[in-house]
Amino acid sequence: MVSDAFSHDRFLVDQLIRPVANLYRVTPLAIGETPAGGPIAFVRQKKLAVKEDIRFYGDEQEKQELFRIKARSVFDTGGARYDVTAADGGPIGVLHHQLKSLIRSTWRVTDADDHEVAIAQERSLPLAIARRVIDFVPYGEWIPIPYNFDLLSNGRAIGHLNRKFQLRDRYVLDLSGDSDRRVDRRLAIALAIGLDTLQNR
Repeated sequence: MVSDAFSHDRFLVDQLIRPVANLYRVTPLAIGETPAGGPIAFVRQKKLAVKEDIRFYGDEQEKQELFRIKARSVFDTGGARYDVTAADGGPIGVLHHQLKSLIRSTWRVTDADDHEVAIAQERSLPLAIARRVIDFVPYGEWIPIPYNFDLLSNGRAIGHLNRKFQLRDRYVLDLSGDSDRRVDRRLAIALAIGLDTLQNR
């Protein structure tokens, strides 16, 4: 059973600066960027890991594991696939980084039964090109470029992930258009983290 903490439609995902790991905090939002309570998940990604294994915890001390993202293999010629599973190993869904375009990033999101529930597509082609050019510029990672995705279901926008203009990575995940709640909010949050951490895999 999914916790009520993941019953919201909007979330703030912000990065916490640490030297040995990428850490993130997920907080549900009410109106605008007003928190609807305290953080509901803390996320850890070890840097330079050969095979991704990203853990989501319900507490900052990382004692209560909620779910995780785990790469299926180190190399995947059809585009990387990442399983999202509950703490007990039960499937939540799969994030599939597709190779349709070398310019505009696209991810296919499927649920626990392998049914497609959303496609996440980088919104702006010009900004996608600019972001890749910046990768070749010395210290280009310090140049802020909007990094926004649309979540589509049957061609209809059901959500968005928008990057805020700040030094550290900070995103607003909005699933207000998913009135049928086709997308498990844990899967959507995993996608938001994946879009920030797994793009270059």
